[in-house]
Amino acid sequence: MIKIGKIELEGTPLFLAPMEDVTYKSFRLMCKKFGADVMYTEFVSSEALVRNIDKTKQKMHLYDFDRPVAIQIYGHNIDSMVRAAQVAEEFEPDFIDINYGCPMKKIVRHGAGSAMLKDLPKMQQMTAEIVKAVKTPVTAKTRLGWSAGNTPIVEVAERLQDAGVQALAVHGRTREQLYTGEADWTLIGEVKNNPRIQIPIIGNGDINSGKKAKQLLNQTGVDALMIGRGAIGRPWLFREVKHYLQTGEELPQPTVNEVVEILKEQLRLNLEWRNERSGILMMRRHFAKYFPGLPNFRELKVKLLRAETNEEIHHTLEKITEEYGNYSLDFSNASLK
Repeated sequence: MIKIGKIELEGTPLFLAPMEDVTYKSFRLMCKKFGADVMYTEFVSSEALVRNIDKTKQKMHLYDFDRPVAIQIYGHNIDSMVRAAQVAEEFEPDFIDINYGCPMKKIVRHGAGSAMLKDLPKMQQMTAEIVKAVKTPVTAKTRLGWSAGNTPIVEVAERLQDAGVQALAVHGRTREQLYTGEADWTLIGEVKNNPRIQIPIIGNGDINSGKKAKQLLNQTGVDALMIGRGAIGRPWLFREVKHYLQTGEELPQPTVNEVVEILKEQLRLNLEWRNERSGILMMRRHFAKYFPGLPNFRELKVKLLRAETNEEIHHTLEKITEEYGNYSLDFSNASLK
């Protein structure tokens, strides 16, 4: 069991990683349906919160199904981050997460996200100030370090624990790697097995099957697992991982018919929440991932990605069902990029 504030989670809980333009309402609901235990919002900019930008605040709207759920904030200015945490607290998340791991250039060039790994004293000070400013539990998510020659994750974990975070998620790559190469769970294990570390450690990176999850769990002994890109276009991955951890057996992959019904449900949820154009645009990243490995599928995939109305999408899905309905999908070689 792990504990974050008042939240108590049994076994090895599965966290849905916060991802920009991905972990919005409908996708969170699909992942929850398939067994994700803890949700995160998309990350939100502290500067945008301080300026009271409505579009940013909309990302923090939480729903009953979300819980337990975190709002993740990012920024480089300590005062702005403190104020952002206070604004986030008004939305009553179960905990507030600080993003010290995003490698995206538009975030890093302003000194936020994984750029904070280059200034550990400031990272520690920022965290401590946020912890003092809110009553809600504070956690953090970070990477191993800035580059292959600069991986101070053990020191980072100690500093963040000293600053008051109640849990730490570690992605097993450096900022320099972005999302290339393989995640290095060896260093995640060093953090977890550091005798100084008393807070829960959540391992993240390259979990794309139940077998892989079990292997990484055994290797490191982390308290929880976080799944991110592997669940895009495959929200049932949480069910697969949970089943394997409990039984040691792999579930069969769904047929195309089954996946079409899952995709329709996710689309329906999106269109209940957003207008047609916005709802469809937000789904395109998911469409691109839903049907890996089908032979001669390019034409239908392009139609799905270019569809501009709900009617067009359903027409294309009917074609996919007609041609591939009983195929079983193979996600073993599906890209996580």
